Amino acid sequence: MIKDYGKHYNDLTRLIKELGTNIPDTISGFNSLHKASTAEGVLSTQTKELIALGIAITVRCDGCIAFHVHDAIEAGASSEEIIETIGVAVMMGGGPALMYGCEALEALNQFVVLQ
Repeated sequence: MIKDYGKHYNDLTRLIKELGTNIPDTISGFNSLHKASTAEGVLSTQTKELIALGIAITVRCDGCIAFHVHDAIEAGASSEEIIETIGVAVMMGGGPALMYGCEALEALNQFVVLQ
């Protein structure tokens, strides 16, 4: 079944906020880590989001794929850059990464249509 990645992204965003009311220090710490890790530096935010997407594919995390495809696009990544990132992840993760690479491609297709 194909996921609705826009809905998945929004649902997870809502649930993370809900968790933040219950475990505020943990969610605040994670948010700070994410912000610091993806900030512009020697590597651009776009490059860092593409790296995160590649990792998300290889560790098979649907929610991570939704977030990092979305955030890579927001950071200026092109469809071609995201697709090449999928290719690198497949090389590193084999068959399972190929399946999750297809999920990332579907997320890309859905998020590009939403723009």
